[in-house]
Amino acid sequence: MPTFATRTDCVHLTRGPATPVRRLWVVLGLTATFMVLEAVGGWLSGSLALLADAGHMLTDVGALALSLLTAWVARRPADQTKTYGYLRWEILAALVNGAALFGIAGWVVYEAVQRLNHPAPIRTGLFLAVAAAGLAVNLVSLALLHRSREGSLNARGAYLHVMGDALGSVGALGAAAIIWFTGWTAADPIVSVALSLLILIGAWRLLRESTEILLESVPRSVALSEVQGRILGVPGVAAVHDLHVWTVVSGMVAMSGHAVVPDLDAHPGVLEGIRDQMASLGIGHVTMQLEVADECEEVRTAVGRPRTSHSHLGHSHRH
Repeated sequence: MPTFATRTDCVHLTRGPATPVRRLWVVLGLTATFMVLEAVGGWLSGSLALLADAGHMLTDVGALALSLLTAWVARRPADQTKTYGYLRWEILAALVNGAALFGIAGWVVYEAVQRLNHPAPIRTGLFLAVAAAGLAVNLVSLALLHRSREGSLNARGAYLHVMGDALGSVGALGAAAIIWFTGWTAADPIVSVALSLLILIGAWRLLRESTEILLESVPRSVALSEVQGRILGVPGVAAVHDLHVWTVVSGMVAMSGHAVVPDLDAHPGVLEGIRDQMASLGIGHVTMQLEVADECEEVRTAVGRPRTSHSHLGHSHRH
């Protein structure tokens, strides 16, 4: 059997983008307050768009509260049983938020179809006033969360919820204007359906990304073939195998693998080179095992098969 010289090199684990806790508290307060006002306004005016947006806001209140709880839990330090800490609670919250958005959109479409079949009178003046106030509140909330829209999935989920509310207010305002000038009450449910489709687009993206992280898929921003090529390009590396790249939490990409480095004296330089190459790809947590020979290749040679280096994607090694 070949002799192995192994060493693990880990870049310090760094946290991904933080969730803006204070801003989320302000947005939660604004959303909860106006949710009640919009529900009352929708009931009094007879507007489905307002009631739908109030229902959306109700889910937003729960989603924002969940985001705040998750942000608090995620800050708990790692321990002997959870070596990455509680960071992935953020991804679970994003998954729940995305699923909730799907449910809301389905409810709005159902109610819109019912309203088209059975039109109801609408108090347009009240409808218009409440929709305008709702848009103003949502624009303030969006401004508060704007900087964090490309941050953590948790913050992005909250931003998408508020964006959905803002779109709902725009649609409600447009429907109110149409009814005010033309008397065409069908504009209310039709606008509601259009808005639900926009909500579904954001929900699908959120669900897709959170699911990919939970499945430890290779991040879309990283090509596994490029990772392998970069490692093979480091002087002293003869082969690479058992290569894995995954996302721990949004903004934190990890990699592990085995590199064949026959020259023992080259090991320190190889580790430094691999770390630099991975950093240039946005991979901040690197775990590499260096070997003087590839055990898998030796086994193939022993049974008369050609020696070839290999790399495959599977369960990641945790060091």
